[in-house]
Amino acid sequence: MWSKAVLSLLLLTVTSVHAIWPIPESISTGNSTLWIGDVLLVTYNGEPIPWIRNYIPFGGPKFSSKEIVKGGVARTAKNILDNSFVPWKLYPRMALEKTEPSLWQHKTYITRLEIVQTEKDTAKTFKPLAGDVDESYNLTVNANGKARITAVSSIGVLRALETFSQLFFKHSKGPIYTKQAPVKISDAPQYDHRGLLLDVSRDYLPLDAIYRTIDALSWSKMNRIHIHATDSQSWPLEIPSIPELHQKGAYAHGKTYSPIDVAAIQTYAIQRGVEAIFEIDSPGHLGVVALSHPDLITGWGASPWTTYCAEPPCGQLRLNEPKVDPFLDKLMDDLLPRLAPYSAYFHTGGDEVNFNEYSLDPTVGTNDSSVIVPLIQKFIDKHHARVRKAGLVPMVWEEIPANYNVTIGEDVVVQSWLGDEAIKSLTANGHKVITSNYNFWYLDCGRGQWLNFAEGESFEENYPFNDWCGPTKNWRLIYSYDPRAGLTDEEAELVIGGEVGAWAEAIDEVNLDSILWPRSSAAGEVLWSGRLDAAGENRTQLDAAPRLAEFRERLVARGVRAEPVHMVFCTQGMDPNACLFQ
Repeated sequence: MWSKAVLSLLLLTVTSVHAIWPIPESISTGNSTLWIGDVLLVTYNGEPIPWIRNYIPFGGPKFSSKEIVKGGVARTAKNILDNSFVPWKLYPRMALEKTEPSLWQHKTYITRLEIVQTEKDTAKTFKPLAGDVDESYNLTVNANGKARITAVSSIGVLRALETFSQLFFKHSKGPIYTKQAPVKISDAPQYDHRGLLLDVSRDYLPLDAIYRTIDALSWSKMNRIHIHATDSQSWPLEIPSIPELHQKGAYAHGKTYSPIDVAAIQTYAIQRGVEAIFEIDSPGHLGVVALSHPDLITGWGASPWTTYCAEPPCGQLRLNEPKVDPFLDKLMDDLLPRLAPYSAYFHTGGDEVNFNEYSLDPTVGTNDSSVIVPLIQKFIDKHHARVRKAGLVPMVWEEIPANYNVTIGEDVVVQSWLGDEAIKSLTANGHKVITSNYNFWYLDCGRGQWLNFAEGESFEENYPFNDWCGPTKNWRLIYSYDPRAGLTDEEAELVIGGEVGAWAEAIDEVNLDSILWPRSSAAGEVLWSGRLDAAGENRTQLDAAPRLAEFRERLVARGVRAEPVHMVFCTQGMDPNACLFQ
């Protein structure tokens, strides 16, 4: 048994909890205690900003830097004052009271937070192409209770405020403190595009689930949400000029996104430094359109579906049907002008086009690639022209340039999901790439089949019913991935970022949080901080696990039902060796 003297010495030598996520480029901290409460003078370029918990900035499409910062300050106040947590899971067993700062000694409070934005925002700040926004920041907190943020943009201010919020914990008796003063942090992201693909077609997600996802993205310093809005299973997107699309294609009445909803999602995201990019996949993954426009679609209801598509139900746009262009013109003339004020991109899809379906297409009548590829080229040329006409930059899945050998513009961003060799080939050919390598960053993998199998041969062949992309991509695997590994310097420069993917065959609002978080945050650190540290060494699980465990507690305290990183035994004392494999 430890003597009281030895135990006291051990408790005195325990370092303070210190776990910013994602890890900053440069950080130094001390061991002085500061407190924070309802009274705090906040200024933004010399003007007072209220330190209040609830403030709703004015909506877009014209955004004000001051409104963005005021909203960020209010959310920071709420997260610090109302959503902090008592870190008993992070301190040694039964040691919380000994490790917490004393309530009875003199308290030094943080009394001032000075925010300085060094350059003016532009319209591009709030609907940026990759690289348009400088998200760097500096944060200092001195031992006398003065804090200062400097950033080039209002988005950089938001990133700094998130870091500031992660310095604080709730005392078991109620007040909020940090034990890390003085603090000095300099930080900037390694990748410009740090995102999450959210599939809202295969399973409908209500707005509050999307908003909560955007919040968690912003806390992880991720800056893109890719809304996969439609697919062959359902059409939840309301298009006022073509109402029959959602009236016949949605799963149920009310399970749709109105133009007001779409604008609200985009506005909510921008206010948090996140850009919403919408996708209508085409010419494949569009079968549901057959319910309202059967003369535009081939392969709807085709059987056996395994011959004609990646998953049921099948259905692709007819490639040589004269009615397709007027339909797409009308669709895009309605949708794209509503997206353009809020985003620089529109994702046109292009993955998993099954040539066998075109043998069923009365306007094509063959699966011969020599016939089909020129038709896809013509389709892409016209479709990307629609996107550019709206002032947006097209994005495509990699099959368009890589599998079908379709020529695309230099402006087009290619999303790759097929692995490192695919990324190497795409960048060698000069394409700008975002990676969603399914071997590492598909969040739906490893959870078992969502299809059913009849007793007999099919049952026996597919037992024990694993899905196609297992195993599960746990946070350690996600964290191990380097998006630029094996590339030349020139090729690496073309990898502008990445997205984790949440395909929703078996994801809905009930299990969404536990599937996304904190695994997406692991990718968030790879994309913000880089896979390598300043010394060029791989960031290790031993460093990441305690910090991610702490960040997970912050997510939970803020209302996100994130999965545990590991059991409490591994986190108490923040000893990375406690659960080291030996």
